[in-house]
Amino acid sequence: MAGKAPAGDPVQDAPEVGAPQHAAAGAKAVAKSLRAAQQQMGVRRTALTLLRVNQAGGFDCPGCAWPEPGPGERHLAEFCENGAKAVAEEATLRRVTPAFFARHPVSGLAGRSGYWLGQQGRLTEPVLYEGEPGAGGDGHYRPVSWERAFGIVAEEINALASPDEAVFYTSGRTSNEAAFLYQLFARRLGTNNLPDCSNMCHESSGSALTETIGVGKGSVSLEDLYKAELIIVAGQNPGTNHPRMLSALERAKKAGARIITVNPLPEAGLERFRNPQTARGLLGGGTALTDLFLQVRIGGDQALFREWNRMLLEAEDAAPGTVVDRAFVEEHTAGFEEFAAAVRAGGPGRVLEATGLRREEIDAAFDMIRASRATVVCWAMGLTQHKHSVPTIREVVNMLLLRGDIGRPGAGVCPVRGHSNVQGDRTMGIFERPPAAFLDALGAEFGFEPPRRHGLDVVNSIRAMRDGKVKVFFAMGGNFVAASPDTHVTEAAMRRCRLTVHVSTKLNRSHTVTGARALILPVLGRTERDVQAGGEQFVTVEDSMGMVHASRGTLPPAGEALLSEPAVVARLARAVLGPGDTVPWEEFEADYDRVREAVSRVVPGFEDYNARARRPEGFRLPHGPRDSRTFPTASGRAHFTAAPVEYPEVPAGRLLLQTLRSHDQYNTTVYGLDDRYRGITGGRRVVLVHPDDAAAAGFADGSYADLVSEWTDGSTRRAPGFRVVHYPTARGCAAAYYPETNVLVPLDSTADTSNTPASKSVVIRLEAATTT
Repeated sequence: MAGKAPAGDPVQDAPEVGAPQHAAAGAKAVAKSLRAAQQQMGVRRTALTLLRVNQAGGFDCPGCAWPEPGPGERHLAEFCENGAKAVAEEATLRRVTPAFFARHPVSGLAGRSGYWLGQQGRLTEPVLYEGEPGAGGDGHYRPVSWERAFGIVAEEINALASPDEAVFYTSGRTSNEAAFLYQLFARRLGTNNLPDCSNMCHESSGSALTETIGVGKGSVSLEDLYKAELIIVAGQNPGTNHPRMLSALERAKKAGARIITVNPLPEAGLERFRNPQTARGLLGGGTALTDLFLQVRIGGDQALFREWNRMLLEAEDAAPGTVVDRAFVEEHTAGFEEFAAAVRAGGPGRVLEATGLRREEIDAAFDMIRASRATVVCWAMGLTQHKHSVPTIREVVNMLLLRGDIGRPGAGVCPVRGHSNVQGDRTMGIFERPPAAFLDALGAEFGFEPPRRHGLDVVNSIRAMRDGKVKVFFAMGGNFVAASPDTHVTEAAMRRCRLTVHVSTKLNRSHTVTGARALILPVLGRTERDVQAGGEQFVTVEDSMGMVHASRGTLPPAGEALLSEPAVVARLARAVLGPGDTVPWEEFEADYDRVREAVSRVVPGFEDYNARARRPEGFRLPHGPRDSRTFPTASGRAHFTAAPVEYPEVPAGRLLLQTLRSHDQYNTTVYGLDDRYRGITGGRRVVLVHPDDAAAAGFADGSYADLVSEWTDGSTRRAPGFRVVHYPTARGCAAAYYPETNVLVPLDSTADTSNTPASKSVVIRLEAATTT
């Protein structure tokens, strides 16, 4: 039997802290996975569902975007602990009914934790909020018909002075088919206001890679990881955020690869992996993964990669033709001489101060880099969420270009995307700054002139709502309020809207922060069968390595009133644009093959989409740098760059904070209140601080502090009541979970070029707690 949803919020006032673990997965992960699944789904449904996750003919996990092995190489259980939790919360037997909303006014829901909201179960019918008592409503969400819901959205959008007064946000879990229809609707309406979750995570990667190699995606495949001689994992914690990556690292390790980990925190998953698919993993010690751990100071990665590049050039000068791949550099790159001159002129600089590393550590890593004939560099938000993130990633590319490690088997760039299909959404045109070629093709396919002016990204959307310039906010999935920076500013901005709409499967914090009116539109999940007028349908997704494959749900829908995401978009478009619109929305809703036919004529790489999507292994999208060492930049070459080295400088008595996830969490979805690998149970308001730094600030282990962020404009922000945990972080650094610490990140603290919130380098001071 499945367990009931919690009636009350668990108390989190006194989290318990034990020793961090030094290995990930193993038998405990299996037990945790099954327990979480059975609590939500029951025993039989758990077995039927989990055995279909990430299988050919099954459904794609709604969690991370890590790729699956080929169909012949997949395990019977091709999912991780957090994947099992994600599936369980979507396939849960718990339901949020009209009676639930009648018991709980929006003001009451706003006081609940995100964990409690998510535990209540699946949404089953559309609901409408029309304000608090005295403002035209009764303070509750009430059931509403689909026809009336779409009518309300049409009324509000058609009353706008300009289409640019509406914003259409997208979460990464949206399928290719729904994303394509969604961006088509927005552009038929006349706006490019299509922010998405990429703006908050990997936009810095896309910006840097587009500038340097011409493609804003990674260049490696799983096979490249298996063939690599050296893998550098920088600013990433796969044990919690992409656990199936550990299997790939283990396989690479067994094939002879060496692994350098660059991170401010030691992470269990990168120390040792106990593969639950093997007896050694379940019963034995597992596999040690990291050969060299570089505990870099937060934000010191650019200085570190620049130093390695300086050392490569120095070694090349001493032994010409033995270190730098001269043939590759001369044939395929531009800007080498300017780059080399700038690096040589800068010398080692203040690399030890910037990184917090010892000289011998940097030298040991360099020896491994020089010895490698095929290097992959993997990274995630630890590199992308700083003011200087874009030049940091460009410096990573510089190193690979020096060695000829782009377009070589076993080598390349590997930005590890977080959410399932976040990369596919961008491929389908979810982008506020679309390329002209995409708009040309879209316009030719559907016989209209798409808007050319750039739209709003996430940060600029919040600013526009705050300033009264955006009046309608529409979200296709996600938890916008909890994911965004500057929590109080974001919430106030949302409340200025006339209408907020969320297409969702479950409750989250964003549903409790409403405009004057608000709608929640419930949809099918990945796990559920999707039957339309044209028969049973499937959707497709793109993983973090550019593979596109089908996803077919197998469970009956959680409620009779649920629509699919493509159906929601199609009906919304017809309601807003009217019966005279020439796009065949009804046909797209009835048969997703029609959507894919249109995509095949608009998006390069999707030719013969329908046939290729039906292959068990799916198909790989073209990637010029990887496939043929062709670089679609303006010059036709890959570009070396030489930005000044930056790193955060922190005043005395202050710490540099990074926000991060717990192990019981995926993005803003909190599955539980523990962080097993870091030894924390029963609460999330903790701050991890090196014992010496905590002692210098006067905070004993177990004491409580308010976190106060400080900014160059003199402003401060406060997150109260955090338990201080003495933890082996890099000196001068601290870490705490988001979304609880998003309040500390100002809206205007963003990465140069990409405008991504700088959530990984927040200057804070600890003050005695005002509350505990």
